[in-house]
Amino acid sequence: MAGCLSGPTPDPVTLGSDDVCDVCGMIIPQHPGPTTEVFYRNNDPSGHDNPARFDSTWEAFQYDFERRDRGWTRAAFYVTDYSSVDYEIRTDAGTTFISTHPEAAAFADASAVTFVVGSSVEGAMGRDLIAFSSDDDATAFADEYGGSTAQFADVTRSMIGSLAQT
Repeated sequence: MAGCLSGPTPDPVTLGSDDVCDVCGMIIPQHPGPTTEVFYRNNDPSGHDNPARFDSTWEAFQYDFERRDRGWTRAAFYVTDYSSVDYEIRTDAGTTFISTHPEAAAFADASAVTFVVGSSVEGAMGRDLIAFSSDDDATAFADEYGGSTAQFADVTRSMIGSLAQT
């Protein structure tokens, strides 16, 4: 795929065993939690072809806010859709984690999901935004694990900053 995108919206891609997070540098499939991809038009993220890759949703939003401040144009923003996968919740050393799903079929357009924000379930970088394409799934998850629900347009720098500090 060409690094500089023009034309139609790109499809999500499967993230492989060599793909690292563009914020923290961790190998994405080796860590729990939401996986995110962001494609940009006419810009290569972090010196490689599109998409920018993340092992947490909050890191993707943080990165995207910074890139848009630089005048970058987002072509697509994909998040793990936990309504579309058989996810697992596990507890390790007192922390509850959700499984990762870096395959292309697990991604949904971030503008079409409901996020559960700040639940007791963590991903690779702590508390995160966990996405569901079904509002009912998001509500049920928040009822069981805490947190609040939000839409893509509701996600702010302040919200992301609060997750980054946990």
